[in-house]
Amino acid sequence: MISVSPKGVTTKKVDRRTFLKAGGTAAGGLMLGFYLPEKSALAAQTAATPAKLNAFVRIGADDSVTLMIHKSEMGQGTVTSLSMLLAEELECDWKRIRNEFPPVSPEYGAMMGAYGSLSIRTSWQQCRQAGAQAREMLISAAAQKWGVDKSKCKAENNSIVNTATNAKLSYGSLADAAAKLPVPAANSIKLKDASQYRLIGTSMKRLDTASKVNGKATFGLDIKRPGMLYASLERCPVFGGKVASFDATQAKAMPGVKNVVQISNGVAVLADNTWAAAQGRKGLTIKWDEGSRANTSTASLKQMFADLAQKPGASARKSGDAAAAMAGAAHKLEAVYEAPYLSHAPMEPLNCVAHVTDDSCEIWVGTQIQSVAQQTAAQITKLPANKITIHTEFLGGGFGRRGGADFIGEAVEIANAVKGTPVKLTWTREDDLQHDTYRPASYTKFAAGLDTDGMPVAFTGTVVCPSFGGLRNGVDSTGVEGIVTHTYDIPNHDIQYHPPDAGIPVSYWRSVGFSQNCFFMESFLDEMAAATKKDPVEFRRRLLSKDPKNARYLNVLNVAADKAGWGKPLPAGHFHGVALVNNLGSFNAQVAEVSIDKGKVKVHRVVCAVDCGQIVNKAGVQQQMESGIVYGLSTALKIGITLDKGRVQQTNFNTYDPLRIDEMPVVEVHMVENHEAPGGIGEASTPTIVPAVANAVFAATGKRIRSLPIKAADLA
Repeated sequence: MISVSPKGVTTKKVDRRTFLKAGGTAAGGLMLGFYLPEKSALAAQTAATPAKLNAFVRIGADDSVTLMIHKSEMGQGTVTSLSMLLAEELECDWKRIRNEFPPVSPEYGAMMGAYGSLSIRTSWQQCRQAGAQAREMLISAAAQKWGVDKSKCKAENNSIVNTATNAKLSYGSLADAAAKLPVPAANSIKLKDASQYRLIGTSMKRLDTASKVNGKATFGLDIKRPGMLYASLERCPVFGGKVASFDATQAKAMPGVKNVVQISNGVAVLADNTWAAAQGRKGLTIKWDEGSRANTSTASLKQMFADLAQKPGASARKSGDAAAAMAGAAHKLEAVYEAPYLSHAPMEPLNCVAHVTDDSCEIWVGTQIQSVAQQTAAQITKLPANKITIHTEFLGGGFGRRGGADFIGEAVEIANAVKGTPVKLTWTREDDLQHDTYRPASYTKFAAGLDTDGMPVAFTGTVVCPSFGGLRNGVDSTGVEGIVTHTYDIPNHDIQYHPPDAGIPVSYWRSVGFSQNCFFMESFLDEMAAATKKDPVEFRRRLLSKDPKNARYLNVLNVAADKAGWGKPLPAGHFHGVALVNNLGSFNAQVAEVSIDKGKVKVHRVVCAVDCGQIVNKAGVQQQMESGIVYGLSTALKIGITLDKGRVQQTNFNTYDPLRIDEMPVVEVHMVENHEAPGGIGEASTPTIVPAVANAVFAATGKRIRSLPIKAADLA
């Protein structure tokens, strides 16, 4: 690169991100870069520290408005949607908004993070209130300056207007005075009525797009610290295994390698760069104590699950007398459904930078839950929480994986072993797939009894699914959600649960238990309809129509069926399937249109209707629904984690193959607009697409899909 600056012409070696910042040219071309200080750097030099009005709002003398985003941004649009909530009540100029991720603080709640599709649901009141409080403080400051009553002032586009004289004072000119005023009590402020919204409910472009395109946004992988060493960690290939002994002689002799340290989870090589660390790692000779799971396989786990399904389990839902109703039923159905372990596989591999000293710990990381990151570091370093600083970076995908802190704990352990030196731990794709905390596998046995009209009178099930970590009366609620939480009109239930001791680490995966249980439930519901030749949409309508509380279910079902043209002729060889769910407060119905060609399922079109309550950013809802459908389609058609000799067999995207762009169907998203409390949207569409496709496959072939992913043998 040739750089022209006031000091003359120089040549400079650049990395990819610096290249992107400067702006690229076609290969082989000449690039001239005229260096100017970044706008943010200039602002830091020339502007005073912005005035803090509350935990969420900072206003600078230059009229800039900095909104603190206390949730992680992993591509779901949190930065933009939370800014919309704050700006709606603050009445600021959207073009002047800046964003920062704040440190962990009780100001933002007991658990700071983005998980469970809770960002909007937990911030809906909190952020609007913070914006309104800051607005009222600015109004009070202006009223004092003018010597008028507050009622004579209003906030409008980054200014306070004197309604009597039409005089204006900018937010920047009032910020310091406003920051000195007491924060108004929440109950003293009236928030806007929905009819007054100017931002909420519209489509807004993402605030973070430009910085991600021009390379200014920093992800965890971008972090560099002075004197930093790069780490690569060799872990036992069998879950639960430990280091018995190791020889690092060859590794230490490799160029760039500086140190080798053992931690609780393996042996880490530290070097001048990531490549050297990875090469040094290959030079390690480790003898493993593989532990009790060394013979675990997919087949042995399936047998364990199947055996448990034959035994009584803990009661997850019981109503009426299912046994008596089943005995008197005119028709009986039984089926077993299975789903495999799944990896999260975010595009940015896991990484973390940690710097531990005797009295402090700093962490730079893309984490979904900053509070958990801080707690993990405190446990390892034995430092108090106020000595641990979490720098939140952008996340290159999360899907629940970055809600855990195993990778953060590893980085802190390594940094603690070389105290005083910053350490950057980077996982490879192979590490990521073979040492994930997986979506658990599940084996579920169903039975149903139908009356003479073909409607269900009894529904029983035994769910065998590893626990996510919390049992109450023997039941993990996430393991059975989507089955025990259905609201179909079935009077008699007996649903039981077993948590098998599989020894495979599991955690929350996008849509959690709904991801497999919606497939099980909505597929078995289709089996009930097919048993007496009932239309699947009409069958669901009948099961939902008695209870007025099901109105939102019925509405999205009707919208999806209508927009898809359910019951109308389709192109030759095309077939429809339907599914429905209420996941995390958002009601979603999908109709999938598929064909079968040479033993392969082709999904042509997906019609999706969603009622997520009050919409904040329409564009964000659209993107999240499409994103969730892509994620779910991969599980339906292509991916699964298998084990042999205690080892995960998938290593990279050639063996764990997500949906590719040429396999993506046309997706139509129809939003039901209302002013109900916001539901979660990040996980709303992932579970529904799987049974919609499976049910369409049944319509096409007469073959019932009861295990995933769908294979050619299932269609023959």
